[in-house]
Amino acid sequence: MFLENTVNHKERFGWIEVICGSMFSGKTEELIRRLRRAQFAKQKVEIFKPLVDTRYHEDMVVSHDSNEIRSTPVPAAANIGILADGCDVVAIDEAQFFDDEIVTVCNDLANRGIRVIVAGLDMDFKGNPFGPMPALMATAEYVTKVHAICTRTGNLANYSFRKTDNDDLVLLGEIGEYEALSRVAFYKAMLKEKVKNLKVEAEEVSEKKGAANA
Repeated sequence: MFLENTVNHKERFGWIEVICGSMFSGKTEELIRRLRRAQFAKQKVEIFKPLVDTRYHEDMVVSHDSNEIRSTPVPAAANIGILADGCDVVAIDEAQFFDDEIVTVCNDLANRGIRVIVAGLDMDFKGNPFGPMPALMATAEYVTKVHAICTRTGNLANYSFRKTDNDDLVLLGEIGEYEALSRVAFYKAMLKEKVKNLKVEAEEVSEKKGAANA
């Protein structure tokens, strides 16, 4: 996607680009590709990521293919607006982990004439819209949805299935904790988890009844 050139060269204006998809779909890879092009064009670029994301490196944005670019970790979305002063391009990785203020921050930056590129998971491990991503996608001029390959069917994957029993919404992880699944594979996996949980609950109820009758 090549968005560097605009029709009206006299008026400076910005816009928002969102790159979304599941785990292992190449979101960060695409983010880095666009940023490299902006750097080659001698534009001033700043990249931000949530402070909580320390999987690969504290200060680098790193893709699953080991491509990397230096970034600034921030604890909250409000910090981005302050630190992005004077930039031509502002990029934000793992946007789903930010608070809802990220939507206002991105729109304020775009209104100041800055090109804003956002990458993040559009759905959580349960298949629900993730954090501020739906609002970012709605207000963006350009949305690119990228896909992984389903580990079970070989089809396009757009779901991030969590393989561990941890039920926290935010759980940083890689192949050991997650796998990319297609719709049908995700549905079957979630159904299997539901059946397993029902069996556990039934066993617990049976044990309690047995203890009460003892």
